[in-house]
Amino acid sequence: MTAVVLDAEAVSRLARQPQADRTRVRVAMEAAARLGHDVIVPAVVLAELYRGPRHDPVVDACLSRETGIDVRDTDRALARAVGGVLTAAGSGSEDMVDAHVVAVAAESDRGVVLTGDLDDLTRLSAGYSSVVVQEL
Repeated sequence: MTAVVLDAEAVSRLARQPQADRTRVRVAMEAAARLGHDVIVPAVVLAELYRGPRHDPVVDACLSRETGIDVRDTDRALARAVGGVLTAAGSGSEDMVDAHVVAVAAESDRGVVLTGDLDDLTRLSAGYSSVVVQEL
């Protein structure tokens, strides 16, 4: 199954940005839905975005408004996969959130990552031929 995985920038655009920026993410999400693909955001991405009373309601409203986004919790299997992504890329814990995005994309048969951070996600996903990184 193909999955579209959202990084923090993709969720931020859905939550806060002008209509033109939201539209790019929504179009990808709508295409995924039409094709029967999952749209996933790793829980750790939400942790990166939750920053207190000014930000939390915006993120929560976005997740309520944008139907069809599944949240992937980190379990032991995903934690192991994240460690593998970091090791393969020669990265440290500073890339932990982005490594979760790649690992979640790699869990699916084919994963598409929507990102505003093309360089880091491309570097982290280099060892995963089933993961495609798409810049917003």
